[in-house]
Amino acid sequence: MLEQFSSFVGAVQDVVWGPIMLTILVGTGVFLTLRTKLLCWRSLPHAISFTLSKEARQEQGDGDVSPFASLCTALAATIGTGNIAGVASAIASGGPGALVWMWISAAFGISSKFVECTLAVKYRITNDKGEMLGGPMVAAEYGIPKVYGDGFKGLGKLLGVLFAFFAVCASFGIGNLTQGNSIATAFNNVSGVPPMVVAIVVGVTVLAIVLGGIQSISKVSSLVVPFMAVFYFVGGLIIILCNITALPGALVDMFRMAFSVKAVGGGVAGTVVASMFQAMRKGVARGCFSNEAGMGSAAIAAAGATTDNYIRQGLISETGTFWDTMVVCSVTGLAILTSGVTNSITFAADGSPELTGASLTIAAFRSVLGPAGGWLVAVALALFAFSTILGWEYYGEKALEYLTSSTKATLVYRVLFSVIAFVGCISAFELAWNVSDVLNALMIVPNCIIMWMLGGTLVKDFEVFLKEHKKDL
Repeated sequence: MLEQFSSFVGAVQDVVWGPIMLTILVGTGVFLTLRTKLLCWRSLPHAISFTLSKEARQEQGDGDVSPFASLCTALAATIGTGNIAGVASAIASGGPGALVWMWISAAFGISSKFVECTLAVKYRITNDKGEMLGGPMVAAEYGIPKVYGDGFKGLGKLLGVLFAFFAVCASFGIGNLTQGNSIATAFNNVSGVPPMVVAIVVGVTVLAIVLGGIQSISKVSSLVVPFMAVFYFVGGLIIILCNITALPGALVDMFRMAFSVKAVGGGVAGTVVASMFQAMRKGVARGCFSNEAGMGSAAIAAAGATTDNYIRQGLISETGTFWDTMVVCSVTGLAILTSGVTNSITFAADGSPELTGASLTIAAFRSVLGPAGGWLVAVALALFAFSTILGWEYYGEKALEYLTSSTKATLVYRVLFSVIAFVGCISAFELAWNVSDVLNALMIVPNCIIMWMLGGTLVKDFEVFLKEHKKDL
């Protein structure tokens, strides 16, 4: 019975993360990029600069945490195992060209991230504790009737409920259970630490942090996220610099295989042979899964920012896609390609690569740093996974709050979430990964509809904001 259900979930996963869903996701990004007149791209340098400024760390209006802390909370959930294992899997299955398609999807994902986060701040409300509640679910319920009339109240509420329900379910899967398993596996592989020990540490630590709510989560995220990103980036940069002579060839092969209609290989691809379609599918799927642009999850964190201008917070939030894909994923991909480890990839009888995921990334780092390289990846993987747990706890909590119209279930949810993190560390649930993938994809459907319906309302406000800050751009 379980095997049949697992096969069914796997089949559903292939459909929801197949060409149709990816076309909807990237297509929405393309539409929003054109609808906003490329304003998100044109203002990206300013957004990055503002994100790194002292001003972003200061309260500037109503909200729960600073704009920077809000971004870090979103990045905590976004930068995860996909940045290490996901990128490696995409390259192993789709070739070096997959990294190019990750960049392309991220470029349009920047617009999706801007729109969903801006809408979240624009339509956010205050809960019974005086905290902010926002995200696609709130934007749908209040924004759609406001723009289209009361006759659309039912549609707005339906889209909000569907998104929130999928988000709560996904928070226990991809945001918790699977992440705990990744942490335990990483430490057990490099040091032999028993999963039970890791489970106790993770469970207790998660509980201690999430009991403090968004204030506690954002404080930890503001410390952990910059540290873990720089830590991993520097490590990956060392691998690339030590193999710098291979970089030009890697870049050439990436673009060659990204746009080759026929299946090609050779060069840094080693034994990997892939066509443009394979590179596109693997790259776009893993890119979207990694940066979560269009999924709507980051918008929940954006709604908690202390800001007096929702356009400004949208710009800050859009940089999350840049940091996740253009920086962290790129380091992983280029470290793998320049190291030469793709030459050692062998394939099983069914055509699947035998060296993939985190193992491929570890092999790349070990090729230069030796055993220390394995430790570096394991520690980074653990930090990424742990931060994802914290970020998704906040997402799930706020989605549940919306569904119940109350904060009374918050404490129960936080305790239950911590217990499941403990369980995830001592149990391997392959089915959980597949179910989580499906739930993540299902969040995209209502969120994309919401963005299509409300994204155009932001254009005038965006243009006004840019005129007022013309000197800064």
